[in-house]
Amino acid sequence: MACADVQRVVSLYPCLDTILVHVADREQIAALSYYASDPRSSTIADIAKTLPMTYGTAEEIVSLRPDLVISSQYAPQKTHEALQRLGAKIALFDVPLTLAESIAQVRELARAVNRPERGEAVVANIEAALVAAAAPPNTPPISALVFQSNGFFAGQGVLIDELLGRTGFVNVAARYQLGQFGVVTLERMIADPPQALLSGVIEAGGLTWGDRLVSHPALARVAQGMARAELPERLLLCGGPVITQTVAVLADARRRIASAAP
Repeated sequence: MACADVQRVVSLYPCLDTILVHVADREQIAALSYYASDPRSSTIADIAKTLPMTYGTAEEIVSLRPDLVISSQYAPQKTHEALQRLGAKIALFDVPLTLAESIAQVRELARAVNRPERGEAVVANIEAALVAAAAPPNTPPISALVFQSNGFFAGQGVLIDELLGRTGFVNVAARYQLGQFGVVTLERMIADPPQALLSGVIEAGGLTWGDRLVSHPALARVAQGMARAELPERLLLCGGPVITQTVAVLADARRRIASAAP
């Protein structure tokens, strides 16, 4: 997909925001989604605060006079239909579930804004980060679960599952019979703990049900048999350029857990 002479791009989806700021000229970005400026969920908050933002209404977007609107396949269909009726050109992107799909999405978006060479630069950074984050040869993988603060554990067939494998972990979600995402009860985790629990950082004053589960005192009783590591929640939400930070943090967690093992 390539769009000739793209001068003004509006992004309606946080994970596309992140790619867009890495591949487009600043002058090409007519607006990012309002989520992009939230440092709790965005890795580009500092940049996003210097750019226009949109709350995603059709009227607001059209007033920005975009050449191209990029959005998720899963965003409200009625908004997309309204934009098309008003003459806006829309490119819809899926949620990548694998590393290959995420890299392909970076390249696709870079082509869409006529900056393919920047897409290749992002891909090169991702590939270099994966090499740097890989566990040494013949290192036994550490069994782990990834817990996100919305209360769900990452299962099989999602991007973080693959990134765990690339950084010296093995996701044990299958033994808890999880699909792509699911819930593991406190009792089940205590009875059959993984070697490591990797959880999104809990925000002060913002405890969810899931946060309370992770901080439950009963888990402290199995602490000697289960290492704990916190991951910034913003590193668990998107692929693309975020992967370079995610795998670096995972690799650091793996090294710390391995060095602390008896």
